[in-house]
Amino acid sequence: MVNYYVTMFTANRFAAITFNNVFIKLVGTDGESERRLLVNFRRASAFAQGSMSRCTVSCPSSIGNLVLVEVDKKPLPLFPEDSWFPSKVEVKSPEGDIYTFPIYRWITDSEVHRFREGTALRVFEDGHPYGRYNRDLELQHRKEDYHWDVYAEGLPHCMKADDPLSLPCEVRFSFTKRTEFNFTAYTGRAEMQLKGLADSQRSWTDIDDIDEVFCFRQTELSEYVQRHWKEDALFGYQYLNGVNPMLIRRCTALPKNFPVTDQMVFPHGQSSLSDEMERGNIFLCDYKRLDGAQPNTINGKKQYLMAPLVLLQKSPDDKLMPIAIQLKQEPADDNPIFLPTDSEYDWLLAKIFVRSADFSEHQLNVHLLRTHLLAEVFAVSLLRNIPMVHPLYKLLMPHTRYTMQINFLARRTLISEDGVFTKFSASGGEGMITILRKSLSSVTYSSLCIPEDIAERGMGSISNYYYRDDGLRLWDIIYRFVQGILDFYYKDDSEVQQDSELQMWILDIFEHGFLSQAGSGIPQRLTTVTALTKFVTMVIFTGSAQHAAVNSGQYDYSGWMPNAPSSLKLPPPTKKGESSEDTILKTLPDVNATVWIMAALWLLSQQSSDFVSLGQYPEDHFSEETPCDLIREFQRELDGLSAAIEARNNHLEVPYTYMDPEEVENSVAI
Repeated sequence: MVNYYVTMFTANRFAAITFNNVFIKLVGTDGESERRLLVNFRRASAFAQGSMSRCTVSCPSSIGNLVLVEVDKKPLPLFPEDSWFPSKVEVKSPEGDIYTFPIYRWITDSEVHRFREGTALRVFEDGHPYGRYNRDLELQHRKEDYHWDVYAEGLPHCMKADDPLSLPCEVRFSFTKRTEFNFTAYTGRAEMQLKGLADSQRSWTDIDDIDEVFCFRQTELSEYVQRHWKEDALFGYQYLNGVNPMLIRRCTALPKNFPVTDQMVFPHGQSSLSDEMERGNIFLCDYKRLDGAQPNTINGKKQYLMAPLVLLQKSPDDKLMPIAIQLKQEPADDNPIFLPTDSEYDWLLAKIFVRSADFSEHQLNVHLLRTHLLAEVFAVSLLRNIPMVHPLYKLLMPHTRYTMQINFLARRTLISEDGVFTKFSASGGEGMITILRKSLSSVTYSSLCIPEDIAERGMGSISNYYYRDDGLRLWDIIYRFVQGILDFYYKDDSEVQQDSELQMWILDIFEHGFLSQAGSGIPQRLTTVTALTKFVTMVIFTGSAQHAAVNSGQYDYSGWMPNAPSSLKLPPPTKKGESSEDTILKTLPDVNATVWIMAALWLLSQQSSDFVSLGQYPEDHFSEETPCDLIREFQRELDGLSAAIEARNNHLEVPYTYMDPEEVENSVAI
């Protein structure tokens, strides 16, 4: 007889314990063991949270190299079946070899579950018949659990689910995450109800009244925005380092529909637009994707959503300042170009219309579509096409954490027919789908890759663009890490080409995420290790760094409503000289629209206590020495960047923290 020494690890997470009997079978290249009951002297606490349970499995002779383990559990008489979260199994063979079998998932039934040995294997090198059979069976079951669904025609497809409990256990919120999320949402609603604000359809009569609501939920930066929101410098700064740093581009020629003249912006002849463009000092923000979208009706009142054009200039002291605003796309006598030299309220009102447009552009295109919806496509395709033993699963699975449940909740509570953004934003309802469809048609592969996006927008040299600086360094660090992992597993391009599971993953993304639009530049097939490295880097960057950049500051910049109104109740001015403070108050959203959006933004800006920062991998999916070394090097590089960002921020009036690796979550989880 030969002995195999088995250690079963139960995860250190809430409710991971099981009181059921647990059984294990070892399967090797030369045979298999009997199904064995795991028991030890601790019995009742053998599978408690954070525990290890050991037993010996004896076989008549060696069963060779271990391929997989079969694990199942059965309830004791009179005991109910419970849920259990084992983390991994370790087995020491008679030859002294240590085999690790990653699990990291809930087991909720009495079925047999099979888990492969931790060494990563592509499909073409998985030579054991039982290993290949299990690989195919795993993907078959996954495709039964993860179905594509169409939320709306013309949008990326999503995970089919009727409610959060219908999601597979492995992608649901933890108890901690669910409890904290629900508590924050509930307390926000309760506070609004107690103050009588949730149903108030009245207009604001004084800006100070908004402060009475705002003061209960503040951050250092939201307070700064409240003090400075009227200033041109903050208006321009937000295009670089606010929640929408993606729209601005260097302007080399004015659009034909934006007839700004030298006399308008340089009335004293101190310069010219052509000279300033030549120097690289003129920038354009064009909200053309919003043009033609049907504005919402809120509290029975028609709302207004413009598609402005904004011209900005870099000043000698390196500030980005707005110099001209046109609120509608087509020039006309009743569509004046507003200038900083206009009256205080004309200019402020024009900026408010722009900031309201930016709210919709940011929420729908930059945030919802380009991070949440695409991250879900990447995750569903991964789970449908890539088995646990594949190196791509091991690399990307941590970057899918909570994504499907947070997106389900967004579809149910934010953008559904009765959702907060649907009811209380100008782009809610019919307009939302129109804007999202236009946005998807404008998404290109290069725009999802920050080095190419920055170059294409001509934003490589402007000062104080911390989103660019931190984003490019993060991209490089992630790229080197991904390159190291993939180079270890894929020795040449032919191995990429013959990996059928990998090719199905990318094809699913092309078809279900980008609706087979070849013009997007998204590859339908990957043929080189370099192309695979770039695409995987984009996937990780999108779900971590890019999402943090456009999500984490939502309350900072939009919590003070006048800086980013979700909707506006009056049409834009058609003449200059007719605006006043009263005009602005009558234009801003009603009280209930203000507080509901404010509560939603507060919720979406809160980190949970089980937050996992970029590069931290609590679950050991990799077992080989080289990938583990690469993970440690990845973490060291991220720590170095975090220290550099902290040192820079110490000298800034407005610190930029959203892409500090310590503040970036591994996945789209909020």
